[in-house]
Amino acid sequence: MEQVASTRRGYFNTARIAVIAMFSALAGILYIFNFSLSFAFPSFLEFNFSDIPTLIGTFTLGPVAGVIITVVKILLKLVIKGTSTVFVGELSDLLTSCVFAVTAGLIYKRKRTFKGALIGMAAGTFAEVAIAILFNWLALVPFYVQFFFHGKWEPLIGMMTPLFPDCTKENFYTFYLWISVLPFNLMRCLVAVLITLPVYKRISNLINKFNVKITPKDDAGGQKIKKINIGVWVAGIVILALLVLFALLRFFVF
Repeated sequence: MEQVASTRRGYFNTARIAVIAMFSALAGILYIFNFSLSFAFPSFLEFNFSDIPTLIGTFTLGPVAGVIITVVKILLKLVIKGTSTVFVGELSDLLTSCVFAVTAGLIYKRKRTFKGALIGMAAGTFAEVAIAILFNWLALVPFYVQFFFHGKWEPLIGMMTPLFPDCTKENFYTFYLWISVLPFNLMRCLVAVLITLPVYKRISNLINKFNVKITPKDDAGGQKIKKINIGVWVAGIVILALLVLFALLRFFVF
């Protein structure tokens, strides 16, 4: 499992940024097309496949790329669809996706073998599920109750009772955290792992060939390479700033 080499030209060479952009766009599209599994989980827990390109991109390009892919996919979703949770749901997805990808990526970076990939993904799954439970318990649910429902639990409990008729305020966290959030996030990670494992090596080899073909040599063209990389950096920062601006405008203006 080869990783795209950063080489002496630095981490953010033109080829690497192009690949990050490709994975970010794919993850953003998959993140937009989310759907609920209301037969098994509360309808507000929406499933998507965006962790797959995020995980593949992290293994191929490193943990930093995984964070960038996650940030960009969420910004794309905010620009196109906006937010129905005052950014809290997106913040939850940002934390869980980053924890999953970065934990797996850091372990795989140290042990670049199939076993290392398995250990990394297992650790990433454990970390992601733990963060999801903690964030829902300490931040997300209290925020919803206070901000959306003005301190009343009945609307939130009403969303749970179609699946869990015995759900009350007293046992809400038992049904929600341990019977909904835990298996939902475990399934989300397992789907990403099961799809990533058989396709990663093939995709990684293609990216390495792409990197070799489009990345200039370091010899006499050093100054030209430096200018290209500066231009790519500036373009990337401008694009990210515009995505943030459009996401905020969509929420506050449109």
